[in-house]
Amino acid sequence: CELQHRDFLQGDGYFSHRPKEKMRTDSNNENSVPKDFETIDNSNFAPRTQRQKHQSELVKKPLSKQKEHLRKKLEEEKMKENLLLGKNSNEAVQVSDHPGKNSSVSSNLKDIDRSPKQHLLKKVENSSPELKYDQPARCEVTGKEAVSAMSRAKSKQCRQEIADVYCQHKLGKLMPEQVTRFCALEGKANNNVQWDEDSVEYMPANPVRIAFVLVVHGRASRQLQRMFKAIYHKDHFYYIHVDKRSNYLHRQVLQFASQYPNVRVTPWRMATIWGGASLLTTYLQTMKDLMEMSDWPWDFFINLSAADYPIRTNDQLVAFLSRYRDMNFLKSHGRDNARFIRKQGLDRLFLECDTHMWRLGDRKIPEGITVDGGSDWFLLNRKFVEYVTFSNDDLVTKMKRFYSYTLLPAESFFHTVLENSPFCDSMVDNNLRITNWNRKLGCKCQYKHIVDWCGCSPNDFKPADFHRFQQTARPTFFARKFEAVVNQEIIGQLDYYLYGNYPSGTPGLRSYWENVYEEPDGVSALSDVALTMFHSFSRLGLRRAETSFHAAGDNSCRYYPMGHPVSIHLYFLADRFQGFLIRHHATNLAVSKLETLETWVMPKKVFKIASPPSDFGRLQFSEIGTEWDAKERLFRNFGGLLGPTDEPVGMQKWGKGPNVTVTVIWVDPINVIAATYDILIESSAEFTHYKPPLNLPLRPGVWTIKILHHWVQVAETKFLVTPLTFSNQQPIKQEEAIKLHSGPPKNAYMEQSFQGLNPVLNIPVSAARLDQAKRSAGLVGARLEAWVDSLVSSVWSAVDICSVGPTACPVLQGCAQTAWSSLSPDPKSELGPVKPDGRLR
Repeated sequence: CELQHRDFLQGDGYFSHRPKEKMRTDSNNENSVPKDFETIDNSNFAPRTQRQKHQSELVKKPLSKQKEHLRKKLEEEKMKENLLLGKNSNEAVQVSDHPGKNSSVSSNLKDIDRSPKQHLLKKVENSSPELKYDQPARCEVTGKEAVSAMSRAKSKQCRQEIADVYCQHKLGKLMPEQVTRFCALEGKANNNVQWDEDSVEYMPANPVRIAFVLVVHGRASRQLQRMFKAIYHKDHFYYIHVDKRSNYLHRQVLQFASQYPNVRVTPWRMATIWGGASLLTTYLQTMKDLMEMSDWPWDFFINLSAADYPIRTNDQLVAFLSRYRDMNFLKSHGRDNARFIRKQGLDRLFLECDTHMWRLGDRKIPEGITVDGGSDWFLLNRKFVEYVTFSNDDLVTKMKRFYSYTLLPAESFFHTVLENSPFCDSMVDNNLRITNWNRKLGCKCQYKHIVDWCGCSPNDFKPADFHRFQQTARPTFFARKFEAVVNQEIIGQLDYYLYGNYPSGTPGLRSYWENVYEEPDGVSALSDVALTMFHSFSRLGLRRAETSFHAAGDNSCRYYPMGHPVSIHLYFLADRFQGFLIRHHATNLAVSKLETLETWVMPKKVFKIASPPSDFGRLQFSEIGTEWDAKERLFRNFGGLLGPTDEPVGMQKWGKGPNVTVTVIWVDPINVIAATYDILIESSAEFTHYKPPLNLPLRPGVWTIKILHHWVQVAETKFLVTPLTFSNQQPIKQEEAIKLHSGPPKNAYMEQSFQGLNPVLNIPVSAARLDQAKRSAGLVGARLEAWVDSLVSSVWSAVDICSVGPTACPVLQGCAQTAWSSLSPDPKSELGPVKPDGRLR
């Protein structure tokens, strides 16, 4: 969408036009940098001093004063940014997508498939292993990119590493200038492997054995187990690396790996980031480990993530690889090489520290070799893995050094080494995968908070994509990405396609549970908003038990809450979010014994079409939340848990129709109009989203969003800003409560006041409500909890409660007997004994 300076402000959003479904076998562009890279500005990154508000869509202000003010403010921000970037103010600036200063959630270090649940967890600091190098001579750091990196790096150690690497490079001691090529071929090998669906019927006498290397992170343990179940066979080997920050997943993996002799977990762990050098280090270390496992006679190395899924059976894969056992399968970029080098940033020097990839300046590509790259998902044979791991020749030694300071090194290192090595004639330009690239949605420079460059991420597959797995234009055995919190139906379809349906009546097939918190994580892993809400949900569950099961004079179903929650799960049914499952302790008042219960809370429907409905029919849905994922078009903060210092985004979903302009009005709990703006909805727009730049803290309570067309209400939705009962995981003190719960200074969410609209929109303001809000702001202890519970129960309901273990309440159901509990049966993800055919599925 083009920015129209007279009438519109542009922020972090866009009109999304879903591309028409195309019959495509697969993209040839198998790497993580935008296709239209030439149009993206990756110029030097400014020191992060100013708060960057990301607004969205094309937003037109109905009130000229406010419109003028906000436009000026945006121009000032741009001027500031241009000065910091050393740019002329007329040049376009690619604004980095940093979270605002009050966002405690979206700053988590996410790599390309990072868990969607991180919004409930605080950021965990982990620096990846130090890069080793000789102590260089000191020099003056003058390069603008290195200076910028040093100004933004958080730790002293990282700043020192930046200076050292920069100086070594400046002195010509870091990068190899000339590298020996050992390939006898002119140009690239052109091996055309044939797809033979029938080959599975003729299993070779000496079938290959595969080492599957799973590099996983996040909290989607059930999806990982389901994928593991689909690829498992007793004749293969499974080596699993769990990200250093994913302790919950590590515990789950250790548990299931111990059941099978051919599954091992790396005894070391790294914190890998999107585009980081640490991912290549991880692969090289797993290769070394596998080469040293003399009891694992594997023939092929395959890397997978938890977001992958097989699209052919193990038998088909083995039959195919046994035919081509001397080949190496990597997908190349398929473009002009000079352009690839430029867009991939291979001619720039990068350094990873403080879990960030810093850009430090330019560098030259070594002479004597051909540089190539593409996808970082590959299948390599044992001979080549041995060569890459143990060779001390000029090519391998210098390439390892070169790629230690490279962005996205795993997308290029193996390609470049293979194509210049004695094994160059073994390359097949096909990594046997289908990746769901949709660059229009996936290339939003979404990794700028962890890397000084623009990157892309593939989309998740949906049921409409199923035909793509059945293509036979080229051999493919795996696809990515899949995410059960986005769409589990497609995983089920694939699973049944490969291995047949589960028996009739199998429970849990349409359910999905994903953990967001477990007691061993430590309560400090939860934000104060999450902790406040989860405690309130527990109390709602106990109230539900008392009102549903309690008989007069009998205390056997009455409880008193005890301690922090034990575990929290997201619960989905038929790909719809059903709420949270909170496992918690409580004392049974009849027997004074501690019991463990699980409560299911579900969000109430808060979106309402106006009654009587207007003749305006394009609006389908509206929702308020944080962590809007522009790629998958959903809020990653499932359940929309918001506190006074969060920065909410308003989203609307549209049907097709004529171009229209709608007015959106944000009303706080005491009827102060906090913001109003117009959005132009193009005929083909499906989603719009906008984050008004509201002054914080937001007033706690239930907010209302009204959507008007020609100033007639079309619909409204509500959202809760919860008061906090905790501050830094401790009960909040009154002084802090007053500060956080009183709304913004002078009740002004923006410099422009909208109070003149109150009578026009028939939104009355009363002094009594303001006085009540002031009194509530000072509440602490039990009275604060009561206020929180009354607000929470207006937008959430406790659907059910069950008992985890023994209980004195005779009518309370055991959790394992329910269909909804995180302890109810889930056969599709449960791992059992190996079957006679060597499989688990």
